[in-house]
Formats: sequence, C-alpha cells, structure tokens
Amino acid sequence: MSSLDKSSPILPERRGFRLGRSQAKLMGVCSGIADYFGIDVTLVRVAWALGTILGMGSLVLIYIAIGLIAD
Repeated sequence: MSSLDKSSPILPERRGFRLGRSQAKLMGVCSGIADYFGIDVTLVRVAWALGTILGMGSLVLIYIAIGLIAD
C-alpha cells in the first residue's frame, strides 16, 4: 500500500488570489474573494456593500486598489 492510500483525503493546492473574471460585475474583486475563500459571491458582494455604507466609503478605495494590483 502506498502512502497516498493511508493518508487523509488530498486537499487541492491553494493558489494565490486572482480576480474572478468569469463572474465579474465590475472588476472581479468580490468574485475573486469568493473563489479564494470558497463562499458564495452574492454573500461577498452584500458584505462589501454593507461595509462600504457603514465605513463611509473607505472600502471603495480598497476595492479599486485590489482591482488594480491583482492580475
């Protein structure tokens, strides 16, 4: 029996953050965050919108920075 047969299920390799171009609405930042953490993109968009409203727009600058820096 090989060591792969005895080990726990193999986890997929985690790659770095990438913009989610397939489900993008504006720049793909929320889609990329959802893909990276494995959650629904709608939840990320709602959380980002609430954070922007409650934080008086500071997340808008962060969104633009992520969109420009990430590939």
